[in-house]
Amino acid sequence: MTTTRSAATEPAPSEPLTVPPFAVISGGQVQHALQGREKQIVELVGTTYRLHGAGDSVNPPSYFLRFPDRPSSRIIALPASIGGQIRVDGLKWISSFPGNVAAGIPRASAVLILNDHDTGYPFACLESSIISATRTAASAALAADWLSRGRRRPKRVGFIGAGLIARYIHTYLTGTGWSFDETGVHDLSADSAAGFGRYLERSGTPGRITVHDSAEQLIRTSDLIIFATVAAHPHVNDPSSFDHHPLVLHVSLRDLAPQILLASTNIVDDVEHCLQANTSPHLAEQLTGNRNFLHGTLDDVITGRVTVPTDRTLVFSPFGLGVLDLAVGKFVYDQVARSGELHVVDDFFHELRRHG
Repeated sequence: MTTTRSAATEPAPSEPLTVPPFAVISGGQVQHALQGREKQIVELVGTTYRLHGAGDSVNPPSYFLRFPDRPSSRIIALPASIGGQIRVDGLKWISSFPGNVAAGIPRASAVLILNDHDTGYPFACLESSIISATRTAASAALAADWLSRGRRRPKRVGFIGAGLIARYIHTYLTGTGWSFDETGVHDLSADSAAGFGRYLERSGTPGRITVHDSAEQLIRTSDLIIFATVAAHPHVNDPSSFDHHPLVLHVSLRDLAPQILLASTNIVDDVEHCLQANTSPHLAEQLTGNRNFLHGTLDDVITGRVTVPTDRTLVFSPFGLGVLDLAVGKFVYDQVARSGELHVVDDFFHELRRHG
């Protein structure tokens, strides 16, 4: 469920209000601020889920800008506000143009705007494709940890979809202590699958690395399955492929037929967000007319409100919350500010006198 801070009289600021300086943070700076801090970012994402679950956030529905002349492309706006020690508002503006891949450039590009809590003035614009991939990967690693507790810890991992998100998820799994005896890869693009395989070898991935010809083959030979595709409709339809009851991180949200979800235990990041935009959980709701197939949220699991059974396939479907982008973006901003390397745009806000 989307949680919203209750309306209340705003406290007077303890200091006079001033217009904050406006900074631009490049992708290189973002990457430097986040590199090697996988455990810290996973903890931050966990804290953000707790704040969201406690109602100390505003996370309205994402807005999808679609184009009649480019039906496979879209730009999404994710406005959000998060409280606690993070205390920032903002907006992620992220595009997905699958045709970019054939041209040799990434599918997704994004910026993140951070707004000052007290004045509402934007104080930073950050390159955000790295932030978006990071918060997605950290959320997946957090879910893999909590949802594998009480189960046999997976030793065979499989990636369906071999792009940037898969690479970041692998980085965050290994960066938080995961190690696998076998790593499987499947992608509709043979070049992408081979490229991801080479990345795994370069990164020193232990155990056997196998490129699979089909998603079904990978599923049947994996205990932890990560979907990180650009699929717009379900393409995995056979529930019997999951008879060994794996843990599934359904990051791309639209890969699994509703019948597979109905035969599984389902955990989401936010109920209202996941049940929209024809995600697999949304299709399952449309098919059944109810939400009984949902077991709870990841925050429910973390706080102990929900215990997941160990004798069923377990599917985590995260819609991706804007509050996570804000938390990671504010972390990056603070790191860059402490380093003294903020690129401030002087005179960005020019008309600051009400009457001239």
